[in-house]
Amino acid sequence: MQRFILSAKLTITLKILITLGLVNVCQYLKAEDGYRLWLRYDKVENAQQLAAYKQSVTQVLFSGNSPTISAARKELFQGLSGLLQLQPTETKTVSQNGALLIGTIATTPILSELNLKSSLEKIGTEGFFIKSVKINQKNATIITANTDTGVLYGVFHFLKLIQTGQSLSNLSIENSPKLTHRILNHWDNLDRTVERGYAGFSLWEWHKLPDYLDPRYTDYARANASVGINGTVLTNVNANALILTPAFLEKVKALAGIFRPYGIKVYLTTRFSAPVEIGGLKTADPLDAEVQMWWKKKAEEIYTYIPDFGGFLVKANSEGQPGPQNYGRNHADGANMLADAVASKGGIVMWRAFVYDDKVPDDRAKQAYNEFTPLNGKFRKNVFVQVKNGAIDFQPREPFHPLFGAMPQTPLMMEFQLTQEYLGFATHLAYLAPLFKECLDSDTYAKGKGATVAKVIDGSLHKYSMSGMAGVANIGNDRNWTGHPFGQANWYSYGRLAWNPALSAEEIAEEWIQMTFTNDSKALNSIKEIIMGSREAVVNYMTPLGLAHLMGYSHHYGPGPWVSNKKRDDWTATYYHKADSAGIGFNRTSTGSKALSQYFPPVKAQLENLQTCPEKYLLWFHHLPWTHRMKSEKTLWEDLVGHYYLGVEQVRNMQKTWDSLKGSIDEYRFAQVKSLLSIQEKEAVLWRNSCVLYFQQFSKMPIPAGYEKPAHPLTYYEKLEYKFVPGN
Repeated sequence: MQRFILSAKLTITLKILITLGLVNVCQYLKAEDGYRLWLRYDKVENAQQLAAYKQSVTQVLFSGNSPTISAARKELFQGLSGLLQLQPTETKTVSQNGALLIGTIATTPILSELNLKSSLEKIGTEGFFIKSVKINQKNATIITANTDTGVLYGVFHFLKLIQTGQSLSNLSIENSPKLTHRILNHWDNLDRTVERGYAGFSLWEWHKLPDYLDPRYTDYARANASVGINGTVLTNVNANALILTPAFLEKVKALAGIFRPYGIKVYLTTRFSAPVEIGGLKTADPLDAEVQMWWKKKAEEIYTYIPDFGGFLVKANSEGQPGPQNYGRNHADGANMLADAVASKGGIVMWRAFVYDDKVPDDRAKQAYNEFTPLNGKFRKNVFVQVKNGAIDFQPREPFHPLFGAMPQTPLMMEFQLTQEYLGFATHLAYLAPLFKECLDSDTYAKGKGATVAKVIDGSLHKYSMSGMAGVANIGNDRNWTGHPFGQANWYSYGRLAWNPALSAEEIAEEWIQMTFTNDSKALNSIKEIIMGSREAVVNYMTPLGLAHLMGYSHHYGPGPWVSNKKRDDWTATYYHKADSAGIGFNRTSTGSKALSQYFPPVKAQLENLQTCPEKYLLWFHHLPWTHRMKSEKTLWEDLVGHYYLGVEQVRNMQKTWDSLKGSIDEYRFAQVKSLLSIQEKEAVLWRNSCVLYFQQFSKMPIPAGYEKPAHPLTYYEKLEYKFVPGN
């Protein structure tokens, strides 16, 4: 009744506003709010292109009737009806030019006449083949693959060609993923809060499942399939054992049923102490026979609900989570026990390398390497060691993790974070593909020059039998999915790079802009200018020159370079920047923590030498005096201050560029981004002033002339509290 009254009041209010001419009802009801993500199938605006596309798609021959083929067919017709404003004739024979043939060789006999065997052999089980051909002397286009999932991926790619204004003539596209496992990690809790999630609550409405299946679950699956993501971990790595109970497995089964047609497997996080917490055992020791049997039976139970269950993601012996070390065992002991439980069904275990115990080491950056390299080759074949891109924790900039290349007998899975835990949350515009590429393109020198991180994780360097990438999802139940409209670009670019790490951040950005905003070249270039420089802007006003972990305590929002004297030293900012009257930076060279010895010799030599160490990593590896001369001939202090001020200026330039797009972007999203950029500019100034004033007390040097002076003294910034931060 209350809902009806509110609805009635809203209706009356709208009627009054419409009568007064203050609201255009069509605009109100049809606002572009970002829900459609990059799957926007609006009519092609270029009349010449539209006519050419219509000539290329006059008939459709769709073969097969599996749930996946049905999903592909629905997507194709939805896309064509929107983009081309037509419903092509469905046919069983090619009778005119412009036919589109879609299906596997097995379900489409006519394709067997085209001698595609060699092409299909190249693309594997998930790849697809799109080609312009002649059939019955008529021009036709085929979308084919070895599997139905490959066909689905091909359909999405075909629609993308239209969305991005590409020609459909003379096509010859062979495309297949470089990595076998391309997975989103949701840090969603069973109470629907999301750890480090800034886009609302969890998508998974556990209290309504399995009976009510929100249509949003299907749209989520569509979005993932469109970029080739083939797995999702539903629950937080800080796991709750209840997810493994029958009541929740019924709910997981329902989600798996929605995702399956889109080629997406479901994975679950597992709490290592589950045998004790929900199994009634007295121990969770991985070498205990009773514990091993408990996990085998639990895995068998899960597979009765979800026959294609993907496996487990595990966080163990890190940040207080239980694990094998509680029982005097090692990570391989724990991972292998779980791997054995799922191996017969083709399941895998993703064992996270983000570990640190209750003893603060001399340098936390060294701990994962020290714990895992002695275990190289001791993990089961169906175990990934999942490694964050950097050795600390998803910082705005980190050098690549030294574990990459250091475990040649153990498949390593990359772990990136899409949710912006350390990059201003969902209020700051930060396109993360440049961050991802910076890591992927880094040379480990594990087998000489050219042994990039990408070649480690795609399996080509060490001939891993399986390969993978994981991304910590930035998705919530906000209408636009990611909080910030530009957060969608990080979801999209993650999927594209998981499919092919060789893609450039710029080409992915251009695709996303065309599919999400516009094909207008002027607007496209302006938006691309904004996003391609956005991550560097954040680095500049937060953590320039290799600084890290300067964020507020616990919530990680806002500046906190002064944070110290907490439960653990490595939870403080002062542990990482080590600013004092002598200088600033963490000495990880042979005269310091010796963390550089974990890299291969060429990398170590480059980073240890002040002449060759890239300045973007300078203070990550070196503690230097404030008067140290930079390549610019400025002192370290002057250069550091310059970066902080540059970051603010970059955000202000982003604002100006965005303002110039008024009228080229739909009103709703234009206003939303404008408001968020205003927040970002204010917070960039806050970061700049806080950090410059804090470090100035050690440098005892003036802020160079020409820079605007901070509005308040340091004490003002130190007293600021962030009471309304999500998750705080």
